[in-house]
Amino acid sequence: MNQKEIFETYESEVRSYCRNFPAVFTTAKGSVITDCDGNSYIDFFNGAGALNYGHNNDYIKGKVVEYLMGDGIMHALDMMTSPKAELIQFMEEKILQPRGLNYKILFPGPTGTNTVEAALKLARKYTGRRTIWALMGAFHGMTLGALALTSDQNSRKGGGVPLENVVHMPAPYMFPEMDTVQYMETVLNDDHSGIEKPAAIILETTQAEGGIHVLPTQYLKDLREFCDRHEILLIVDDIQVGCARSGTFFSFERAEIVPDIVCLSKSIGGIGLPFALTLLKPEIDCFNPGEHNGTFRGNQLAMVASKAGLEYMLEAHVEEGVREREEIIRTFLEKEIAGPGREIRGIGCIWGIDVGTGARSKAVIQECFKNNLILERAGRDDSVIKIMPSLVIEKDLLLQGLNILKKAMDTVLE
Repeated sequence: MNQKEIFETYESEVRSYCRNFPAVFTTAKGSVITDCDGNSYIDFFNGAGALNYGHNNDYIKGKVVEYLMGDGIMHALDMMTSPKAELIQFMEEKILQPRGLNYKILFPGPTGTNTVEAALKLARKYTGRRTIWALMGAFHGMTLGALALTSDQNSRKGGGVPLENVVHMPAPYMFPEMDTVQYMETVLNDDHSGIEKPAAIILETTQAEGGIHVLPTQYLKDLREFCDRHEILLIVDDIQVGCARSGTFFSFERAEIVPDIVCLSKSIGGIGLPFALTLLKPEIDCFNPGEHNGTFRGNQLAMVASKAGLEYMLEAHVEEGVREREEIIRTFLEKEIAGPGREIRGIGCIWGIDVGTGARSKAVIQECFKNNLILERAGRDDSVIKIMPSLVIEKDLLLQGLNILKKAMDTVLE
């Protein structure tokens, strides 16, 4: 039995990405992945955003190997350890304080959905309210609390139970002529709306899985003011579009707002190691000891990698590099790909091309894979081709991948 047959025979039918990329991968470096037959692929998928600094980044990998070889403690629950202290200190002094942010750090568990669940519990406990407002088009995770926030119908069906205590509000791009924050104001003040005042509003400043929709800066400002007026907590899910992907470390920096809670995961793990953080304003830190915990919230190796990733991000001026690559991507898409039936959207190093239907987008990514480029789809009906390369991808390799995409679109689309 060859390796492909092993997966087809014994792995659950729930597997998904491998169906679009039917190769057995063995090695990866930077922005190139190699399969067992020696074929190399440019990676515009980037571990669904978990590999902002590329595969096997030398600096981060060196710190991880050094820690492993020194017999450093690997598992410690929430006990005090040197890697944890060093990460907290670096995060506070080099990331948060220079941005004027005052957050405490909660270690919720290893995944993005863990940090979202922690944020929901904290918001409900602090306010005494049970309802959370989320946006239509949102993706926040696959455990039941986070899944209730997620709006994708197919994802929600997998829960198998009612997904409750969440109200979905329209995202601003859905009704361009309508002030959707004013709509929230009306709903909240109308004693016949049937909708309760929420504990919190959660959003991604750029909806990624929702189709690469960059929420307007003024909308983010207005929403912050709305939450302040009504004593509603504002939660920003920066799991996929944070860690410099938008061009600043936190995606909300462009709006000059301060969320009450920030959810981080994916690339905060430095090199793809499972890791998540929940940042919260000190005044809302009302958890009792052990009230939110998890066995793998003490992943020491991920803490080492996370600190190294932050060091690398600063030393390599990654934020500036993202803004340079943003212009390369934007210019290429506007000049070479944009046209009838091809709507371009994006920011930083996350871009989408909406081609109208899932059948059209699937044909494109399959043609790209045949020509050694890996990228995925997002949005309603998966109609959006999603471009999400490493933040430090070589510029010539970035253009090479974009040219493969252009040729694929010209080949399979009318």
